[in-house]
Amino acid sequence: MIKIRLSRRGHKNHPFYLVVVADKRNPRDGRFIERVGFFDPFSQNVSKGMYLYIDRLQYWINQGAKISKRVSFLIKKFRKND
Repeated sequence: MIKIRLSRRGHKNHPFYLVVVADKRNPRDGRFIERVGFFDPFSQNVSKGMYLYIDRLQYWINQGAKISKRVSFLIKKFRKND
């Protein structure tokens, strides 16, 4: 099954997340199919701290990809600020 989820990057105590499309059998920070955005929880400015490629997200959703709860929350937040 294909999932849209977060992959952690960054340093200790300062995470930075990529929003990726990956096979659910792969590890969280492992191999992924496509990067469809990023999220920086420590960014002061919401518009600079998060970006999602909505058209690619919609493509993968139409292909049957499942979205994690956190990514679903980020999509709603991104659309509200956009």
